[in-house]
Amino acid sequence: MLSALFASDPLQGNPFSALDYGFTSWDGPDFLGFKPTSPNPVVSSSSGSDDPNRTHADEKQASEESNRVESVMEERKRRRMISNRESARRSRMRKQRHLENLRNQVNLFRVENRELNNGLQFLLHHCSRLVTENQWLRSERTLLRQKLANINQILVFQQLQPFSSAWPCNIVTTE
Repeated sequence: MLSALFASDPLQGNPFSALDYGFTSWDGPDFLGFKPTSPNPVVSSSSGSDDPNRTHADEKQASEESNRVESVMEERKRRRMISNRESARRSRMRKQRHLENLRNQVNLFRVENRELNNGLQFLLHHCSRLVTENQWLRSERTLLRQKLANINQILVFQQLQPFSSAWPCNIVTTE
């Protein structure tokens, strides 16, 4: 019926033009030995009353085949379930290893951070001592410069003193 609809639609075209014989699959000649009445699949019943030619052995064989298919499907389902469990277990183990690695890294980073902080505290203390010493040395330099300037002044005064008696304004009279 669908092929008849597609064949009658000129816009669609027939995608299987090589197989276009002008009839639908349900209108064809009776080359199969029977003429199907509908495209729907035949549903077999478990009572066996639909098909008079069906024997008890056929029903038993169909039942065994059905059981085999079910057991194969159950086995596949069981294997898939086992495989999924194993995959989930491996995933949990990978996650656990990853978390353990992260914890180890955190511990290593904490140790390194503590060491760096200790080094920083040492350097800050040393720097503070150097700043204090530097301030003391600068004040010492200032004092020493002042002393040197005073000593230079005294030396210059002593060198000029012999000349000072020759000047008449420097003569002191006692009266």
